[in-house]
Amino acid sequence: MSGRRTGGLATSGLAASGLDWLVERPIAHRGLHDAAAGLVENSAAAVAAALEAGYGIEVDLQRSRDGDAMVHHDDRLGRLVEGSEPLADLTSAALQARRFHAGGEPMMTLAGLLDRVDGRVPLLLEIKSRFDGDLRLARRVAALVSARPARVAVMSFDPAVVAALAAAMPAVPHGLVGQSRRRAAAGHDPAPSRLALAAATLRAAPRFLAWNVDDLRTWPPRLARALGRPVLTWTVRSEAVRRRALAGADQVIFEGFRA
Repeated sequence: MSGRRTGGLATSGLAASGLDWLVERPIAHRGLHDAAAGLVENSAAAVAAALEAGYGIEVDLQRSRDGDAMVHHDDRLGRLVEGSEPLADLTSAALQARRFHAGGEPMMTLAGLLDRVDGRVPLLLEIKSRFDGDLRLARRVAALVSARPARVAVMSFDPAVVAALAAAMPAVPHGLVGQSRRRAAAGHDPAPSRLALAAATLRAAPRFLAWNVDDLRTWPPRLARALGRPVLTWTVRSEAVRRRALAGADQVIFEGFRA
């Protein structure tokens, strides 16, 4: 992996944004996971593999019952980890006692993840939300990241979460995750109207976007780039898609191959 930055904003624009470090290398989606090799998404092993390869790392965060930030994509156990309960029904200690079906590792906390990465590569944290105004997870993330912000960026689909993160730790880059309204509706994700999305985006004032690779021609990423704000794109799953994506984005969030 070369770690080169290809495509995207001019170097001067990136330097002005202060986020050249965020797009300096491809970012491994949920860590450098590989089910065939026993490397499970959002696991310590997948993080270690990304570190060894020199990639940036993206992970998902969910809230435990006692308000801790857990490294896990789904809001329920079962698909990857022992159990079937919602994460929000179990304490951090109880969740760490559960094991991944493959590999037998425990679930990580955000504090443990920050210790493992320790600023060696860019770390991108996606804060999951039910779009219900609950900001407890955002507050926990802010408390942990504020103490060690080096090369960490935070993002969410929920503009209210993005705005809360920006207010709590203005020095840490905050971004908005998104895709087209049509695609969001098809995937049962929140699908606000164009006017509502524009208003929410302005309110959140994201410093970067992370946008669906099939929606890079829509107005939010095009506007962000016109304003000199970096655009990441997900989820890129082949070299051919990577090459195409870098015509409209500054870096890829990838899985399933070596970018």
